[in-house]
Parts: sequence; C-alpha cells; structure tokens
Amino acid sequence: MLENLVGQEAAKSIIKDINSNTFPGAVLFSGAECTGKLTAALEVARVLSCNADERAHWLCECPSCLRHKALNSTNLLLMGPRDCSLEISAAKDSFIKSYRDNDSHLKATRYLFLRSIRKLTLRFSGILWEGETNLSKIAVLMEKINENLELLDFPRELPPFDETVKICGELEADSLKLESDFLYDSIPVNQVRNMEKWACIRSDEGKKTVIIENAESMQVSVRNALLKILEEPPTDCVFILLTSHRSAIMETILSRVRTYNFKNRSPEVQQDVIKRVFHNEYFHGEINEFLLTFLPVPADKVRLQAKNFFNSVIHGKIPDCAEVVKDCAGFEPRVEFKIFLNGITDCVRPVMSTMAGSEACVELSKVLRQCYENVTLYNQKVDAALESLVRDINKINVLYGKVFAGV
Repeated sequence: MLENLVGQEAAKSIIKDINSNTFPGAVLFSGAECTGKLTAALEVARVLSCNADERAHWLCECPSCLRHKALNSTNLLLMGPRDCSLEISAAKDSFIKSYRDNDSHLKATRYLFLRSIRKLTLRFSGILWEGETNLSKIAVLMEKINENLELLDFPRELPPFDETVKICGELEADSLKLESDFLYDSIPVNQVRNMEKWACIRSDEGKKTVIIENAESMQVSVRNALLKILEEPPTDCVFILLTSHRSAIMETILSRVRTYNFKNRSPEVQQDVIKRVFHNEYFHGEINEFLLTFLPVPADKVRLQAKNFFNSVIHGKIPDCAEVVKDCAGFEPRVEFKIFLNGITDCVRPVMSTMAGSEACVELSKVLRQCYENVTLYNQKVDAALESLVRDINKINVLYGKVFAGV
C-alpha cells in the first residue's frame, strides 16, 4: 500500500488508519506542490475499492485494482484544475526513450504515459459535465484521445516505433488543447451537484472515491455546495480534498475533514522520485524544476520577458503585447502564463520593505490575479489581458508615487 509514495511520512498515518478501519469519509491532503498528494489519493482510492482477500498491495490483480491502476475505474471521480501538460510531456519522453532502447522500464513508462493523460481526461467525465454547453466539442476531442490511447493500452502489442511516436505526439497535442480550451480554473457548481448525485448511488463493489484537486480554488457557491454533502457523506463514498494552501480552505470545511500533512521532500528524495518515476538519472534538481524543462519556452526566458515587460511599463513605454505573446509561444501551456505573472511579482520584491511599496505590491497582486482570471476564467485573449495589465500597473505606480521606478 502506498509503495509509490516516496519519502512522505504522511503515508504511515494513512496506512495505519486504513488498516484499522478508522480512515474517515472526508479527508484533506495538505502540502506543497510535488509532494505526492495526488499519487496518495489515487492509491487510497484503489485500496478502498479493492476486493481481494489480502488487499492493498500495488501488485494486486483483482479486477478493481487493475481498473484503478489504469485510471479507468467507475468508482473514481477526479475534479479540479491542474496543469497536466508538463507531466504528460515528461511521461511521453520517458516512454519513447524506453521503447527506442527496449529497456527494462518499458512497461512502467508505458503505464506512466497512459496514466498521465488519464489524470487529465478523468476530469472530463460525462458524469461531471452533464448539462455543460461545451459537452459536444469536448466529446469530439475526447473520442480522438481515447482512440489513440486504446492503440497504446494494455494488453495490446505496441505499434511499430515510428507509429507509436506519431500517436504519442497526437495525444500530447490533443491533451494540451483539451486542458487549455476546456479545463476550468475553478470547479463549476454544476459539477459539484452532478458529483453529489453520483456519490449517492451505491457502488457494486468497494468504495467510491471523489478526489478534488486544488480545493482552495473553489468559489464560495461551490464550497457551500460541497459543504452540504460533507456534512452527511454517503457511507460508501470517500472524499479526498487536495490543497497547497490549507489556510485558504473554509473553516467549515476544515471542521469536517481530517488533515494529513505532506511535507516538502529533500532534494535527494526528489531526485530519487525523478529517477524512479521518469527513469531519468541525469537531472539534478527538484521535481518541479524537472517538469519545467519540458516547457516549449524555457522558464528563464519567460521570466526575462516578464522583467522586460514590467520595466517598459514603469518607465513610460508601451510594450508590444502581441509580440510578448508570440515570443512566449502563446503562453501555452497555461503554466507559462503563471510563470510570466509570477516573474512580475519577483520584480517588485525590492520595494516591499517600504510602506508605499508594500501597499503598491498588494494592489499589484490583485491586478495580476485578475489578469490571470480574465484569461483562464473569462476566455479573454492574452494580448488583450496584458494591455489591460499595462494600464493597471501604470495606475498603481502613479498612485503610489512611482514607487516601482526604483526596482
């Protein structure tokens, strides 16, 4: 049980509670990014649904465990925003290299790639999206993704290498489109209501599990809707909320869940995770840094673009927003846009020590958040959002005595 969760003390508490039948119906896995929260949640879902006599081991081959390991179990719902594209690209790279070299990791990397895509497609379950206006468009893209996944899935023999490379490329591109065009940055309240209906239907075998990632990003109406089912959860359904910001979770929700804290893993342990999961023995750094190497535009170049953009604005120049978007490859995947906006935040750190600078930075953080939401929630074009950001930064700078001019 939890054999794949490396270097995380929380595993001991989770295993103890499951083995003693004291694992509650609603829990919160809290910890920084890349600490294994989703890995743990998916494994808990597998174990709770297992119907073997001696359940729990990762190598269990009961039908339920096989479906969970392939991430196609009907007992699992996965919700919430997530940047899936970098993991998909990293998994594809590992799989292609293993197939090319015909090494001993081929089965593992094949599973890794298939699971990386299903961590995205699970969020587009017809159960969750019933009644959504974009359902027909999503269905077309999902059908293409599923057809290509079937060509690579077990127990089918893999296609010839060149054909496999082509299929993987299509899956990567279509997954990015699915994530960029349709994955909400915050869970719609209608999806919570659809989930509640599903959760109340009794399971034929084992327990159902609902995993809600980035739970802190839920809007008030969504939190209130979730709170109702957490107050009286169905007996055969477990709710696992994941967060990197426990302080942003409503107190009323915190009072109804048991928290398991996931600690930051040491650099050595993180390198071990990269070696075990992605079979990369050459990268030396943290997991997040490793995933960023798969960006179409290097993170350092995006941060430099952010610095140049900000410096232009505070010195009275109007940056060419369309050119910025072009140089950053359209800010796809969306994590590129996060890096860009965080790069602007990094620019103003030197003025935070003054009263005016601190107040200006608070206002700046608000407009940066609004800029991100304009793109991800309201589908505004990035260049238009940046043009609005230029005006907002100018207003803040003038209002606080051009405090940013000193950065």
